[in-house]
Amino acid sequence: MLALRLTRAARPAVQLRRLLVATATAGTGFLLLSCLGYALDHPGSAHAATLRLVWCAVPLAATVYLALAVARTDPATRPRPGLSAAGLGPARLMAVSALTTTLSCALGSLLALLAFLHLRGDLTGLPFDGVAAGFLAAGRPFPFPAALTLLTLVPVTASVTVALSLRPRDPRPAAPGPRRFGRFGAYGEVRGRETFGAYGRFGARRGRSTTAPAPGTEASGEPGPELPAPDPAPDSTWADGTPPPPRGAPSGLPWGITLVTAGLAVHAYAARQNLAVLGGWLLIAIGLVLAAPGLTHLCGLLLQCTRPGALRLLSGRVLMSEATRIGRPLGVVCAVVSAGYAMTSLYAGSAAAFGPLATLGALLVTGCTVATLLTAAVETRQCRADTTTALLRLGAPPSMLRVAAALRAAALLTLFGPLTLAVAALAALPVGR
Repeated sequence: MLALRLTRAARPAVQLRRLLVATATAGTGFLLLSCLGYALDHPGSAHAATLRLVWCAVPLAATVYLALAVARTDPATRPRPGLSAAGLGPARLMAVSALTTTLSCALGSLLALLAFLHLRGDLTGLPFDGVAAGFLAAGRPFPFPAALTLLTLVPVTASVTVALSLRPRDPRPAAPGPRRFGRFGAYGEVRGRETFGAYGRFGARRGRSTTAPAPGTEASGEPGPELPAPDPAPDSTWADGTPPPPRGAPSGLPWGITLVTAGLAVHAYAARQNLAVLGGWLLIAIGLVLAAPGLTHLCGLLLQCTRPGALRLLSGRVLMSEATRIGRPLGVVCAVVSAGYAMTSLYAGSAAAFGPLATLGALLVTGCTVATLLTAAVETRQCRADTTTALLRLGAPPSMLRVAAALRAAALLTLFGPLTLAVAALAALPVGR
């Protein structure tokens, strides 16, 4: 009931994002039902039906990724002070996010089922014919249990992914290890071997104390009142409860380059075999997702080189701090654009032309990746709301913030545009041979 109230009372922008999730789920569900209809109409082509079902994993992953991005930007399920006293702690908000995702995906699955039954002629008079007759199986009985099983894949996968991603985490750093005891029950490790009576000597344990002496008592031999040591990491979390981005550069760039190279090698020797092509593009996509945060961090560093001004400094620092949040959707977009270019080159040869289902799948994956990237930009803006307010309060003009955003977009396009074209050209080389 709480999830329904939060869903109904959301703002129009939030409702639009949820509607995008429902639309993507409807498209993915329709593709899954089309695989079922093809298997019913061609009972002797089990290999082709299985291959169609395997290719549906790509739009399924894109839809789940979009649902996760929308759940992360939902303001209704963002932790706020005082909600725990009302019974809305982090675990309850995570459950509400998962349930809201389930409702959006269930609506899309229902629309997919109604559209498929309408095209089959089960809800109206005559079914569609022509090209659609190959995957509708209008003349055969429709197995509703199998259809419902396929339609539950997207809601269940999206809800589990959202629950695992938004699960409550302890913002405090983990303990370095189990506490050990020295001689006579003293805390801490004993660095050297102590002889009998060494513990009781004057000043023997002063260097190992976890507290700092009061100022002015270091020179004198008198022990002063002990003060607690300063907190080394005061900014442990964001305002929304999520952990802050790492201070250093992301560490996935070498692994990403390795996986992209391996994917290009697999794609070169695939010889247009469907499973090999899918495996190669899977390696390329994972490699680009791993390498994109490091490249985004590098782009922020390049913006700040050679005596930067306030504008370039602000743009570069934002890219460095949000490298992981922005870089991963950028890597997915690069993988999808590269795959689209290579597949266009493949279908331009002797292979069959694009059909309605292939066109639907391509539009679905492209739309989901672009929507995920825009949603990640909205999430980044939400996380920097306090910083933006502080800059405006200090006198920064709003036009400066807009120019900084345009500069970040231009820098990312300058770096990732040639990278996408290079990966697409290398992947299309075996097709042209």
